Amino acid sequence: MQEVNSASLGSALNAVWSGLLWTLQNLAEAFLNIGYAVANPSMWLDWSDKQAVMRFVYYGGSVELFFAFAAIVLLISIIGFIHRPFMWGCVRGLETFANTTGRFFAWAGLLMVLQQIIIVFMQRIFTRPDIVFGFGVPLQFDISWYAEELKLYNALVVALCVTYTFVQGGHVRVDLIYSAVSFRTKKVIDMCGSVLFMIPVATLVWMYGWYFMWRHLIVPKPSASDTLERLLLKSRAMRWNVETIGFSPNGFTAYFLFKILLVAFAGMVFLQAIAFFYRSYLEFVEGEGSENKYLDKDTLGEGEEAYEGVH
Repeated sequence: MQEVNSASLGSALNAVWSGLLWTLQNLAEAFLNIGYAVANPSMWLDWSDKQAVMRFVYYGGSVELFFAFAAIVLLISIIGFIHRPFMWGCVRGLETFANTTGRFFAWAGLLMVLQQIIIVFMQRIFTRPDIVFGFGVPLQFDISWYAEELKLYNALVVALCVTYTFVQGGHVRVDLIYSAVSFRTKKVIDMCGSVLFMIPVATLVWMYGWYFMWRHLIVPKPSASDTLERLLLKSRAMRWNVETIGFSPNGFTAYFLFKILLVAFAGMVFLQAIAFFYRSYLEFVEGEGSENKYLDKDTLGEGEEAYEGVH
């Protein structure tokens, strides 16, 4: 029995050691891969070359890309741990990106409302089967096309405003334990949450969303299980086949945009997870006086403070 337990323990330790070596090896190779990619941009950015497109598809959802990002984040983190103002600068930059993107695409909600009003007027009052916009060469589609396009505005708000809402503290949260613990404990929970939940989930969504997107843009359809060599072979028959089929007759024909938004959503959540980890660490180190430091929160104006943060 003791021999079996010893063998199991030895196998577990060996597996951990092998995993650690694999991780360190990939991190070391990441810097070489980054240098090679920067030095040879035509290998993956020259989309007049079908093989370059397939390389872009493969590396966009590859282990190499993940470790390239991990190596960059690790390097930035080390610099930030040594020089905290640099880390604060990263936090401000990433949060500004989230806020700016969110504030811009939040206007899609207004467009959605206005377009819905136009649809109702055209259907019920003018009894028109279509809507025409523009001069010279007008944009003319059936009303059902514009009705289904409303989903796109909703997707823009959800996918591109999610990190903005996170920065603003607008997401619903149930603080049964979090609200009762000390300030520094909260920051530890935040750091663990960003590393153990936000980053892994964003990575999984990116990995699945990346190939899901490209399967609706090109043929032969790429697969997550395809090796680089197999994709390069497929490049001989590759052609663009952007999805333009609606779910209903005369319906919205640009559903490929939803796949692109899914990938954008995952990328923005990944970046915000890094910013949240950095902010939580800095507030943990510097204490309560640094809480919400440099945080660019929306305000309703002077005298409306009582209504802010009410959802």
